[in-house]
Amino acid sequence: DTPPVVLAKVNSQQISESLYREAWDREKAQINIPLDTPEILLSKMNAVNVSHKHYTGAWDDAKAKGYDFKVDALSFKHAKSSREIASEYKYKQTYERQKGHYIGTPSVKEDPKLSWAARVMKMQNDRLYKKAYHSSKANITIPYEMVAIQAAKQGQAIASDIDYHHYLHQWSCLPDQNDVIQAKKAYQLQSDNLYKSDLEWLRGIGWMPEGSVDVIRVKRAQDLVNDRLYKLRPDALKFTSIP
Repeated sequence: DTPPVVLAKVNSQQISESLYREAWDREKAQINIPLDTPEILLSKMNAVNVSHKHYTGAWDDAKAKGYDFKVDALSFKHAKSSREIASEYKYKQTYERQKGHYIGTPSVKEDPKLSWAARVMKMQNDRLYKKAYHSSKANITIPYEMVAIQAAKQGQAIASDIDYHHYLHQWSCLPDQNDVIQAKKAYQLQSDNLYKSDLEWLRGIGWMPEGSVDVIRVKRAQDLVNDRLYKLRPDALKFTSIP
């Protein structure tokens, strides 16, 4: 009964799973739920909805009773009508009955079916359809003063290169007319030949004296850049004695 032993016993009782679930295991079988609660009713309805037996119950009952079809049932009549429509014998029955009852005619034109077939053939014939057009397409008469003809002529005149380069007027101006004088002055101001004409008399008359400063400067510069004079051998120089 020492404190550590007592503490160990208490701890073992607290962590014991059997003691922890003892009250729940004892009371879980004693729960009493009424059968008309919404949860119980909902679970019953769900069980009925998901039950395969209830889902196929009506079909199983109908199979157990068997089938009872009358001869004049709508489905039987519909099947018979469809079979007669699809039957080739029924399809050709009327034709076979009328095949030997045709009455001959003296000519093809008096037979209504043959004459109707001939008219249909003419209507479908492309050559006969275009016969009237080909016979009349070369007989078109267009008046000379028609608006479309005049418009076409004006369009050709506008698009023509000859008419495009045709001079519209031959202008004649007097020499002393004011605008002619002003145009001549403008041409002279814009002329490059007239602008340089005052320097033409100086071309070819240049002169440079032999002993001028510029000539001597050019000669000295040529001597400085002359490679032959730069590489002159020492023995080629003249000896100059020093007194």
